[in-house]
Amino acid sequence: MSTTDTLLARVTGPADLRELDHDQLTQLAAEIRSFMVDAISRTGGHLSPNLGVVELTLALHRVFDSPTDRILWDVGHQAYVHKLVTGRQDEFETLRQYGGMTGYPSRSESEHDFVENSHASTSLSYALGMALAKQRVGDDSYTVAVIGDGALTGGMAYEALNHIAVLQPPNLIVVVNDNGRSYAPTVGGIAALGHVRFDPRYEWTKKTIGKILRSIPAIGEGADELAHRLKESVKQLIEPGTVFDALGLKYSGVIDGHDIHLIEETLEHAKSFDEPSVVHVVTEKGRGYEPALNNDEDKLHGVSAFDVESGRPAKSELKLTAVAGQALVHAARDREDLIAISAAMISPTGLSAMAREFPDRVIDTGIAEQHAVTLAAGLAMTGMRPVVAIYSSFLQRAFDQIVTDVAMHELPVVFMIDRAGITGPDGASHHGAFDLSYLRMIPNLTIGAPADADELCRMLETAWDFDGPIAIRFPKGAAASVPTLPAAPLDVGVAEVVQEGEEVLLLALGSMVEPAVKAAGMLAQQGISAGIVNARWVKPFDPRLVEWAGSYPQVVTLEDNVVSGGFGAAVLEELSRHGLAGRVSVLGLPDRFLPSGSASDVQADVELDPDSIARRVTEIVKGA
Repeated sequence: MSTTDTLLARVTGPADLRELDHDQLTQLAAEIRSFMVDAISRTGGHLSPNLGVVELTLALHRVFDSPTDRILWDVGHQAYVHKLVTGRQDEFETLRQYGGMTGYPSRSESEHDFVENSHASTSLSYALGMALAKQRVGDDSYTVAVIGDGALTGGMAYEALNHIAVLQPPNLIVVVNDNGRSYAPTVGGIAALGHVRFDPRYEWTKKTIGKILRSIPAIGEGADELAHRLKESVKQLIEPGTVFDALGLKYSGVIDGHDIHLIEETLEHAKSFDEPSVVHVVTEKGRGYEPALNNDEDKLHGVSAFDVESGRPAKSELKLTAVAGQALVHAARDREDLIAISAAMISPTGLSAMAREFPDRVIDTGIAEQHAVTLAAGLAMTGMRPVVAIYSSFLQRAFDQIVTDVAMHELPVVFMIDRAGITGPDGASHHGAFDLSYLRMIPNLTIGAPADADELCRMLETAWDFDGPIAIRFPKGAAASVPTLPAAPLDVGVAEVVQEGEEVLLLALGSMVEPAVKAAGMLAQQGISAGIVNARWVKPFDPRLVEWAGSYPQVVTLEDNVVSGGFGAAVLEELSRHGLAGRVSVLGLPDRFLPSGSASDVQADVELDPDSIARRVTEIVKGA
């Protein structure tokens, strides 16, 4: 919608919100939801999380003085409204596009953004560090961490909560945005956090009882402790405690996350304490947009461009993720030992089909990647064949568990690694740029990278019976169709010769095979004869690699991983033992974090598109 002649058009910064009355705030909330639906329908993005936090965001920016007071958004995918009211309305047309506004908080975009945070459960640690630093220098401004109930399933959040309770920094407020979901419904005990707690009458009771008890000579100095115990007993009679109470943190209890006045009142009360406090708001994910509310799977959490009236995608295409999910469910029909595990990402990692057909064999751990991997180890130790389906950039959070809990035990755990390489619009923290580097160093771990949907299914078929840990990584890419299942398994460590050549060998991995083929065609037009090998396996290598390298003057490796420690580095290491490393040039992702944008835009940015590959290979061949 156009913001011309609307309240939204008058909001150029948080201070403008404080000039509005209740009726105007209600109107503004409706305008923001309409704006969000319209804008995201064209660009794609995180829709329902932002529709759910409109009133909460307005209240936060009315009560706190950003950027003097720091508001941190855990994960950050629900910060679109925050961006909208901090002066970035005109940038929404470029949301998640190359060179445009990111889909998460970005320090380069605004002084109101403090953390490039787009992985869950981190905000409390950031906030504690900031609050402690402020305390040391006498800065009495506030630090506010907004964390969802889904993110509170992550262990790191509890580590931070425990530390907050120990250190008790003043002016630190935790806002729990409880919508009962991450992507899907929140799992675990945290789903029932508690009820009424944040009541000044409790503090009055404690102080009053303390005064009375201190007046009794026989009690004396023990009065405060006894008063505290009496207060806690009264609270327990009224209602069971929560994890926040157990940690000794001030806790508001559940309040309506769509009542701006109530949220403001509660936040103002939280500011009156000289210690950390927790404000628990309940919001409705997708609020105000019926297609989101009626979507039971993910409430239209993250969407591509869509039709506003129906909520359906503007275009629908088969993804490799869905292909992997179909291969898994097909295998599960014949194999009762297959158990699928994901960390709050059942639908995004392709496990929905298996969850529907075999609900007792799909485990959602919540946002707990470390636990998911060690859980898989325990299952494998007891005769199961666990499949851990996690995004590349999220799996890196469980590196130690992969090393010591799975690989060291040589357990038959299958890692189905989605979003490997360049992922596109989700940006810097979501590109799967590092998995080859952090996995390749691990002993006992076999690593495969299919070039297309057919190879993906064949590698997974290999993995089901593989004797040891195996990782299959694939990009966020489209597939022409689901191959006939079951697919024929591939031999581990055997590459595919795509075409012969004379002057240069393009040794391509995974998603880089197709660009290599296109680049080879361009090279042929320049009179350069290029051979192509689809490597398929990063670990182990095809033993013919040495023979191939010896028969070409130049070898160019192509990968969608950082060059440091990746596939090309592995080729160099192998060929150096045979005196052939001098023939190798490594092309991969640069030593920097990558921008948002379509996969093709980012490929061009890092010079891994076919045109750039052809140009770079030409320079290598002619410079030899």
